[in-house]
Amino acid sequence: MSTMTRQILDRALNGEEISWQDALHLCETSGADFQAMVAAADELRSRQAGDVVTYVINRNVNFTNVCVKHCGFCAFSRNYRSEQGYFLPFDEIVRRVREALDMGATEVCMQAGLPPDMPGDFYIQLTRAVKAAVPDMHIHAFSPEEVLYGATRSGVSIADYLSALKEAGLDTLPGTSAEILDQSVRDVISPGRITVRQWTEVITTAHHLGIPTTSTIMYGHMETPLHWVKHMNLLRDIQHDTHGFTEFVPLSMIHQEAPMYSHGLVSDLRLGPSGVEVVKMHAIARIMLGASIRNIQASWVKEGPKLAQYLLTAGANDLGGTLMNESISTSAGSQYGQLVPPRELRRLIRDAGRIPAQRKTNYDLLKVYDAGDDSATPLDLIDDAASRFGSYQKLSASGEFRFTRNR
Repeated sequence: MSTMTRQILDRALNGEEISWQDALHLCETSGADFQAMVAAADELRSRQAGDVVTYVINRNVNFTNVCVKHCGFCAFSRNYRSEQGYFLPFDEIVRRVREALDMGATEVCMQAGLPPDMPGDFYIQLTRAVKAAVPDMHIHAFSPEEVLYGATRSGVSIADYLSALKEAGLDTLPGTSAEILDQSVRDVISPGRITVRQWTEVITTAHHLGIPTTSTIMYGHMETPLHWVKHMNLLRDIQHDTHGFTEFVPLSMIHQEAPMYSHGLVSDLRLGPSGVEVVKMHAIARIMLGASIRNIQASWVKEGPKLAQYLLTAGANDLGGTLMNESISTSAGSQYGQLVPPRELRRLIRDAGRIPAQRKTNYDLLKVYDAGDDSATPLDLIDDAASRFGSYQKLSASGEFRFTRNR
């Protein structure tokens, strides 16, 4: 192991905060240095999060795929003229949330496209309708892009819009639409999308209003490790100020159906991260962020259950949610389905030598499972998630909820 790598890892293991320059050096490791970095990340995970690995029983509701933006990485969105454009009415969204509650879910995650002519208070009214109908469900909804869109269409400030969402029943906000928090990269892969400054404003305003958020990164396209570590450094600075992030979720780009790949819109585009890059991202996230953002999630949707399981040895301490529905990654070409039942998540965790636990959205533990507890939930009895809960392919091909400008 090189002297510099040893010094950086020693500082991290002694509880010191490493700089983004130190993290950049770790990004470039290989061989014994790489293995030492992963071992250090696993040791820090043990100290910071223990041996319990968590998951949440949740359901995604992507209520429309119609969007005014045309991001290069998004294969989910459709133009309002598209025959595949859909928009779920409130009663259908509520039905799906009630169904999720019957399946044992504690969280609904609602995110979608940005439809034209949307009333500014749409997200507020949707939140109010869901909370009134299913008051026991935690509402984790609306990306910073959606919050900005709703506030802009309403003609109010970000703070006022978030306050109205909170009053209507919003519990937490996804820290998505972050991609890479570098404006020069964003201007290439998603021109016209929410800016770094605007994303930061939405997130920090939510935190100051008492609305916790997650944090994310999307990597494996045209960014470099320098962008990784500066992105994480910004998240760490925000966390030092607000303490509002509940988790950090690295998200590999799924390239197969992404327009910037399929239409050749971006030169020098990588086809998602390599396996080594995925391990490095999670390990460096633990080393750089773990002291301030305790929970590092491995996404089975992006990486597949097997690699997500391995990431539990490289700094991660959470496997995300059951999802039930998954549209965004699936439409981009992900092959891992839209549901991993709780019993299977627990098996993956136990096989990694860890202790499984069901959590709430805010990481409060609902149940820690001992070695002999393999009790089934309603989700464990579902043979075909697409048949039971529907799928993006069926929804976008069906005319039942076809988008129209006057809906």
